[in-house]
Amino acid sequence: MARESHPVITGLLIDEETTLTLDELARACAVRTEWVVTLVEEGVLEPLSARAERWEFRGPVLARARAAVRLQRDLDLDTAGLALVLDLLEEVESLRERLRALGELP
Repeated sequence: MARESHPVITGLLIDEETTLTLDELARACAVRTEWVVTLVEEGVLEPLSARAERWEFRGPVLARARAAVRLQRDLDLDTAGLALVLDLLEEVESLRERLRALGELP
């Protein structure tokens, strides 16, 4: 009997306490650091400190940055459009969480 080979998937748990450097965030999103810098300058992404040479980002910023990559790629949004859409998506998710807590959503 032939033995099936299953691919091994490894990952890293990113939580609120995890921090990423500018280079790590850019690499995780498969973008150039300049792209991340632009998003920080426009207020789309928020580093932990204002000192650009030591930027670190909390784990949840990774999800926001990856969403920004997809939105820019799929919808060709500019930076202002990215900020608006990401803020609206976060607001919708926040409202859904509140409705779930109230028992109004499954």
